[in-house]
Amino acid sequence: MNSKQIAGEKACEYIQDGMIVGLGTGSTAYYMIQKLGDRVAEGLNVTGVVTSKATEELARERNIPLMDLNDVTEIDLTIDGADEVDAEFCGIKGGGGALLFEKLVAHASKKSIWVVGEDKVVATLGTFPLPVEVVPFGYKQVLRQLEYRGYQPLLRHHEDGSIYLTDSQNYILDLQMSEITNPKELNAWLNNLPGVVENGLFLNYASTLVIGFSDGSVEVRDK
Repeated sequence: MNSKQIAGEKACEYIQDGMIVGLGTGSTAYYMIQKLGDRVAEGLNVTGVVTSKATEELARERNIPLMDLNDVTEIDLTIDGADEVDAEFCGIKGGGGALLFEKLVAHASKKSIWVVGEDKVVATLGTFPLPVEVVPFGYKQVLRQLEYRGYQPLLRHHEDGSIYLTDSQNYILDLQMSEITNPKELNAWLNNLPGVVENGLFLNYASTLVIGFSDGSVEVRDK
């Protein structure tokens, strides 16, 4: 069992009968959803709210009841992964391209748990490229602004060379920054840039980290 599976299955223990649960996207969330599917088969009564089409497909395969975010007043708990997280529980998400839906679901949640492998815990954010979701119309205008600031944006592509599209049919610019010294300032600047739909800085969302280690151990950190 790898560290992601260990963390994902541990986080699933926080889900209680009757909850509305936000279901994250990515490799660590995958294991949480698989485990949740087992618990649902055993009689657990929950309703999921998905953060991507990929997660929706997986949840339906595991017979987890689902509800649209528009039909939910509040989500009890969201469990998701992160590409990086620091000591202040600030993180980078969006490596899987679901940052917009993930942030919408997280914002509607009373509590968010992030499940990560030990390699995702960092002293300073920025080694992982920061995703910025942009509308296709005029995206090069946004790209130039990011280049001017020295953020080295790269338009995300699939392996076959085609441009990557999010579930909302937007593009992603991945910023190669190496270090983000003031994430709050950067978050505000990006969100005020015309053409930017959302960015992958998740500040003040996670309240608990479930960290899986390669030796099979799990650590739970509360903010």
